[in-house]
Amino acid sequence: MTTSQLKQSFKEAYGKEAEYVFFSPGRVNLIGEHTDYNGGFVFPCALSFGTYLLMAKNDDKVLNFKSLNMPQVTKVALDKITTPLEKNHWVNYPLGCIAQFVKRGVEITQGYDMLIWGNVPAGAGLSSSAALEVVTAYAFNELLGTGYDRTELAKIGQASEHEFAGVNCGIMDQFASAQGKKDHAIYLNCDTMQFELVPVKLDGIKVVISNTHSPHKLDSGAYNDRVAQCHLALEQLRTVRPNLKNLAELSEAEFKQIESAITDEVAHRRARHVVGEVQRTKDAVEALRKGDVEKFGKLMCESHVSLRDDYEVTGLHLDTLAQEAWKIKGVIGSRMTGGGFGGCTVSLVKDEAIDEFKQKVGKAYKEITGIDADFYVAEISDGARRVE
Repeated sequence: MTTSQLKQSFKEAYGKEAEYVFFSPGRVNLIGEHTDYNGGFVFPCALSFGTYLLMAKNDDKVLNFKSLNMPQVTKVALDKITTPLEKNHWVNYPLGCIAQFVKRGVEITQGYDMLIWGNVPAGAGLSSSAALEVVTAYAFNELLGTGYDRTELAKIGQASEHEFAGVNCGIMDQFASAQGKKDHAIYLNCDTMQFELVPVKLDGIKVVISNTHSPHKLDSGAYNDRVAQCHLALEQLRTVRPNLKNLAELSEAEFKQIESAITDEVAHRRARHVVGEVQRTKDAVEALRKGDVEKFGKLMCESHVSLRDDYEVTGLHLDTLAQEAWKIKGVIGSRMTGGGFGGCTVSLVKDEAIDEFKQKVGKAYKEITGIDADFYVAEISDGARRVE
């Protein structure tokens, strides 16, 4: 939808004009999966699609939330901001962000009418939830004049997901949505929050996102199980390395020296993925800096194998898309992206092979799963911003 169409929808919903329009993007992670909550490195970029938030002040001492995907308006009184709604209610994502301002000592006395619409494919693992959180945090930061920087806004979004949505996510998704820059990916140390914007120069190659249409649900428990398994591995490693802060501190060589301390076989595999994935991410970014896109692609494929075998977050749909992509001559690399359990793959595909990629991968995927995949040629975009 265009901004003018969204404004018309706002007027139809609330009987008045929108005063503000904000936008925050979804993201795709090129490499570095399930490392963020383990203190490791990630390498995401912001996308051109995301979530729009239109707002106007009201005199009713309430926050009114409406999504164009939902028929009803959800009302929350200003004195109820810090209380989550029932589990799985979509309003918990923006409401949790607003609650974080109150927790930081900010007084909210002004009511607002809000309309939300996004064009991030639902359930695709491209961080529609983070886009919603960050656009809310960005908007209230501006309207309340709180002056938080983009890193703090990402933390506000993460805290909302933890406390109101019940997902123990890392910081990557919110950080990418807040800090994204056109034609750059974000090389982020999730432990220190230090980051570098690295130019993504892919001469004759495009980033192609393939949607399984097998929706992932991070709040289903499997994601939180992985977090707990990594924590168990860390606790067992601390019996021989007491000062170990997180799994990502370990090099692969160091991990091999002490891995026998992990007595739980599942936790051991989870930890092995994390340590290996951190190294792959470092190597991939270095390869990109040197213009070695072939090596970057090889590391993407290795990442998928580790996520399939050691982290067990892929499944039939993601594996089929990745494995069929690997058969195409013009594919440099392909892997699942996001939390897993459905969602999307991300591939580097030579321009001349994109049509063949869509046709052959799509055909094989339909034959194996019975589902039609969708393909998007990604544009790397800027982070959260005010549109009008």
